[in-house]
Amino acid sequence: MRFHLSGCSNWHLGFSRLNSAKSRIKSFFQLGSDHGQLLTTNHIENSWTRTYATMPEKIPEDDPISNMLVDSFGRQHTYLRISLTERCNLRCQYCMPAEGVELTPGSKVMSQNEIVRLASLFVHSGVNKIRLTGGEPSIRKDIEEICSQLSNLRGLKTLAMTTNGLTLARKLPKLKECGLNLLNISLDTLVPAKFEFMTRRKGHERVMESIHTAVDLGYNPVKVNCVVMRGFNDDEICDFVELTKEKPINVRFIEFMPFDGNVWNVKKLVSYAEMLDIVGKRYTGIKRIQDHPTETAKNFTVEGHQGTVSFITSMTDHFCSGCNRLRLLADGNLKVCLFGPSEVSLRDPIREGADDNELRQIIGAAVKRKKGSHAGMFDIAKTPNRPMIHIGG
Repeated sequence: MRFHLSGCSNWHLGFSRLNSAKSRIKSFFQLGSDHGQLLTTNHIENSWTRTYATMPEKIPEDDPISNMLVDSFGRQHTYLRISLTERCNLRCQYCMPAEGVELTPGSKVMSQNEIVRLASLFVHSGVNKIRLTGGEPSIRKDIEEICSQLSNLRGLKTLAMTTNGLTLARKLPKLKECGLNLLNISLDTLVPAKFEFMTRRKGHERVMESIHTAVDLGYNPVKVNCVVMRGFNDDEICDFVELTKEKPINVRFIEFMPFDGNVWNVKKLVSYAEMLDIVGKRYTGIKRIQDHPTETAKNFTVEGHQGTVSFITSMTDHFCSGCNRLRLLADGNLKVCLFGPSEVSLRDPIREGADDNELRQIIGAAVKRKKGSHAGMFDIAKTPNRPMIHIGG
């Protein structure tokens, strides 16, 4: 376990402060429960026996991590996703309803200092990868300063960003200088007219320009996220695979997932098995890569292709047993499971003067309450949750 010097230096302040901290922590969890409770075991598709049976015996670790980041199933959470904003310059149909969503007032969105403080606490406790999300993270005015400060945190190995790529091409050279070293660009179609229909905006050529710019700047791989939906883009799967032929692009096919307002329907879901079958019929030299136990994607090489192809199978073959992810939302709420409605605020205790030890206790308690597995896809579809633009992609 990693020792925290700040905690050691405060031991002499006495038990009265400890009792005050416990009271404050309890009140924050009570407030957090307003967003709903984590799913009970009755809602989990597989039995606890199966959950334990599929749990890796040991997830490899490079450095010891704080107990704050270890849940009751022994999973070590070394990957933090931070949503920088709920605002976006697209209106993707699977992300938000046509009428839009109510955004968190600017005063309640985390400031740059709050983001960096929390990120520093997580990294010093053992997080080694941070991904910036949104909304659209690149539209935040202080994105360069945030990247620069985060990339300088000792112990952080990867600073990534998921972006729609709309304004990325002109910003990327500077962002790379500021330490951004991994990139995911969301693109669900290679047909401009379909792009405009799906996103309710123009800009397909600008996203393609961003992908090419990322390749030219040496990002390897450039990850392209594609949410596959039946009747919309399932006929383009092999066209996306062709992107990997001569460039270091990793195309990541994502099963369509239910969130509030995105009108999820199982009939729109194209399963991993079906997608793999489509690719396998066209490309005979497709080979599975040995994945890390915490990997969300099932990764494949294609013979003769410089890039790779991956499948993210959240709906039909979940990867909960190796989950190492936590999410910090733009409003400062910590979400331990993408599909679980329970959240707890870290912004509020910071603004009320909480020290790092109090924040660690709040985080640690939330992590310990994380369930072994999310529910099945039909239960998820019926479970109240926020729109994806609030959670962060």
